[in-house]
Amino acid sequence: MASVEVAVIEEGEIEKVKSHENGGCCKGKGPGYATPLEAMFGPKESLLYVTCVYSGTGREKPDYLATVDVDPNSPSYSKVIHRLPVPYVGDELHHSGWNSCSSCHGDPSADRRFLVLPSLISGRVYVVDTKKNARAPSLHKVVEPEEIVEKTGLAYPHTSHCLASGDLLISCLGGSDGKAEGNGFLLLDSEFNVKGRWEKPGNSPSFGYDFWYQPRHKTMISSSWGAPLAFSKGFNPQHVAEGLYGRHLYVYSWPDGELKQTLDLGNTGLIPLEIRFLHDPSKDMGYVGCALSSNMVRFFKNPDGSWSHEVAASVKPLKVQNWVLPEMPGLITDFLISLDDRFIYFSNWLHGDIRQYNIEDPKNPVLTGQVWVGGLIRKGSPVTAVADDGSTYQVDVPDVKGKKLRGGPQMIQLSLDGKRLYVTNSLFSAWDNQFYPELKEEGSHMLQINVDTEKGGLAINPDFYVDFGLEPDGPSLAHEMRYPGGDCTSDIWI
Repeated sequence: MASVEVAVIEEGEIEKVKSHENGGCCKGKGPGYATPLEAMFGPKESLLYVTCVYSGTGREKPDYLATVDVDPNSPSYSKVIHRLPVPYVGDELHHSGWNSCSSCHGDPSADRRFLVLPSLISGRVYVVDTKKNARAPSLHKVVEPEEIVEKTGLAYPHTSHCLASGDLLISCLGGSDGKAEGNGFLLLDSEFNVKGRWEKPGNSPSFGYDFWYQPRHKTMISSSWGAPLAFSKGFNPQHVAEGLYGRHLYVYSWPDGELKQTLDLGNTGLIPLEIRFLHDPSKDMGYVGCALSSNMVRFFKNPDGSWSHEVAASVKPLKVQNWVLPEMPGLITDFLISLDDRFIYFSNWLHGDIRQYNIEDPKNPVLTGQVWVGGLIRKGSPVTAVADDGSTYQVDVPDVKGKKLRGGPQMIQLSLDGKRLYVTNSLFSAWDNQFYPELKEEGSHMLQINVDTEKGGLAINPDFYVDFGLEPDGPSLAHEMRYPGGDCTSDIWI
């Protein structure tokens, strides 16, 4: 294989990074890549696994894992080529994670084979074998909620990350009663048997959601959505005032699970959701997207070992007419960081835009790209935005392949080389039904956004459109996306 050489700017210095067309993995090593920069030379994606939901739509069908062909040279490009239904109805498949990732790169016995699918509502955890046939994955194991509750008291599983030890760690958002106080972290072994809780007794957070660990700094930080009894019924602003939603980050010692610090983000950090450290494992900082406040908050380590936070970028709420509230937040529901730690991308689910920020100065992100792909203030919507001078306006949202775009941008996934951003538009069935009721009737879609990584910029690929409104069992809600070889939201380096 011919090698390629690329100049990468890192803290003002040019480093030469060499990789190979085979993805940069050294022979005899474990899964993934030795470094995030090496991962950028991995093979171009050809398949995407997408969690798809019927739960909450009124269709008594099981949720499923869709395989989407994203190879532009394939005759089935931009189409669903396989569907793996789970055995039960009412699960609400949501996020997913691998049994092994780049954290296991140094272990030749590790194998990125199984995709782990926690079910947010039922509490089941499905394990899917993607190695027998990557284009047609098969069900390997089901971890039943009764066993999880009996051994740990945990329910509402959300984020799954593999550990270098071979175990899996899954954040859970509450107990079986739906109260946030029962939340914590579920630990499964490499055979997907329940081992117990990860955090030390008495060290559970007040709310649960996402988490990310940075082993060189012996730290894991988790975020906070809300009480399942509240969010599972849709969004009620009164529940925020009643303390049923989070505004904190929880700092743990890694890997022993002691809660060391709680960061109160205040009103600038209401409902902090997705959380990411920078990919460079030597870095002691990261970001969290705060949905209701619509701020990107940067967290960082102080010289004394404690952690602090500050608002790094903000989305101004819009004054609106003909909506339930006089102001509409952007509602940052997903974000990610490119593997070279140069760009942040995030989605404003209610406003309808996706943004790209350059974070080479991590304290001062610079907006470098923006594209509108839906939202509540699009032309033709009953909702209008009000400008500072009192005039009203709406935004242009283009059709793609002759199809009107529905809902707002939600989950995003970036190609390893950083040049293609995939986006789906379902958040969670109860919230979809509330804010974008057309999704239940017409289904989700997936788009691809072309990314300018030189000067910055985003543009819709007019040739890519996956319509989940045309599924054989009826319109479905498409959520999180994964590549078979790993990606920038599943892989952690140690």
